[in-house]
Amino acid sequence: MSTHTSAQPAAWPLVALFTAGYVAPYLLPTVVGRLDAHLPLSPAQAGLIGSVLLLGSAAAGFTLASRIPRHGPRRAARLGLLLALVGYGTAAATTVLPLVVAGAVVGGFGSGSATAVAASGIAAQRDPHRTSALGLLSVSAAAGALYLTLPRLGGGHRLPFAAIALVAALVWPATGRLGGATGRATGGEAAVRAGGRLPYPRAGVVLAGALMLWSLAQNALWGVSGRIGAQQAGLSEVTLGIVFAAALGAGLLGVTAASALGARLGRAVPVGAGTALIAGCVVLSSNAHGLGAFAAGEILWNALYPVVLSYAIGLAAALDPRGRWAVLVGSASSLGVACGPVAGSLLAEGAGFPATGLVLGGLLLAVAGPMAAVALHVGGRPLVPGSVRRRGGAAAAVLAAGTASVPRVGSPELRITQLTLRPRPLRVLLPSPASRRRKGPVGDPATRKATSAASGPAGD
Repeated sequence: MSTHTSAQPAAWPLVALFTAGYVAPYLLPTVVGRLDAHLPLSPAQAGLIGSVLLLGSAAAGFTLASRIPRHGPRRAARLGLLLALVGYGTAAATTVLPLVVAGAVVGGFGSGSATAVAASGIAAQRDPHRTSALGLLSVSAAAGALYLTLPRLGGGHRLPFAAIALVAALVWPATGRLGGATGRATGGEAAVRAGGRLPYPRAGVVLAGALMLWSLAQNALWGVSGRIGAQQAGLSEVTLGIVFAAALGAGLLGVTAASALGARLGRAVPVGAGTALIAGCVVLSSNAHGLGAFAAGEILWNALYPVVLSYAIGLAAALDPRGRWAVLVGSASSLGVACGPVAGSLLAEGAGFPATGLVLGGLLLAVAGPMAAVALHVGGRPLVPGSVRRRGGAAAAVLAAGTASVPRVGSPELRITQLTLRPRPLRVLLPSPASRRRKGPVGDPATRKATSAASGPAGD
């Protein structure tokens, strides 16, 4: 049992890395808004810098998807945090536009590396959904505190970049708890690794594409939310900061509820219905002309967003225990996040804020169905009849037997699943025939009585 315990990555370092990787996208509205306000940039150009930052994050995920087990999560995490510290620190220390852009790209690659390591480790957890929910709780709390603090400190474009670099520095000690490898293959993981190919290839591609568009739609509006609040709803920067902090606080409550709810509703209902509700919130927020409507749309939206995202991360982790789909789907999501700010800026300038909300809400409704279908396809399959469940520590791959024809691995009749064993093994003593004739039945008194009754009076 100790082997399994050591193979499980500790949860809190993964939560810390998740926070360091996701804090940059969460702070995107204030980053883009301050670049627009304090540097000689148009809104579209500021959004483009935000997109370049997130493209670096997506590139890191695609690059590291298959390399984390080989090089070890500790090395990859420390490299990512170092790049984030150097990149964002450079962007914060200068007003030279090429250096700001270069720092954003390098910092984004560092954030993506931290996110990739966290996603790979979360997929190896016994309960990926719970760990991802804790990560979203952590990053929502950190971003909410920063939204309350940054507007009161000024600092131009420097302060948001410096805050992201500071988070990376604070997370560095947590990497000491990461091992030299993502985890040793045991049980079900060993069976999956033997194949070497990604399981559920069609479901994984559909989920990656849908989550990319899902992230693009939401971050397109998130990137211009500050402009909607300031220009259309007439709010000050301090009031906007309070609204965003309250929205992220609602996200904390939503993730807490999702963590408590767990898998009781499965994944299809939270992912599909949650995305449809988010589409309505996007339309409401983009059409707001006052504090009430804008705050309601942002708060409801941010309460639902991390809930759906936590289930989507858990779904990606369920596709492959090695975490490859979790990293690839997360990178596709980062690609959508990267394209979001520039897409939102172009839509807002060309069609206005209300029309932008309608377009993005329609896109969210379009991807809700495929995401729910993947959740049903992967998470709705029952265990194979004849498989045995055991509870405790180690993982095992259980294959059904006894059918007329043996199905192929990956077919609907047969799937590999991760089950747990009892903590104490059952010991069975099998005496030889000579010993049975010489000594009679062995075992506890109940066994002797049962055996004596079956063998008759001549058994002793």
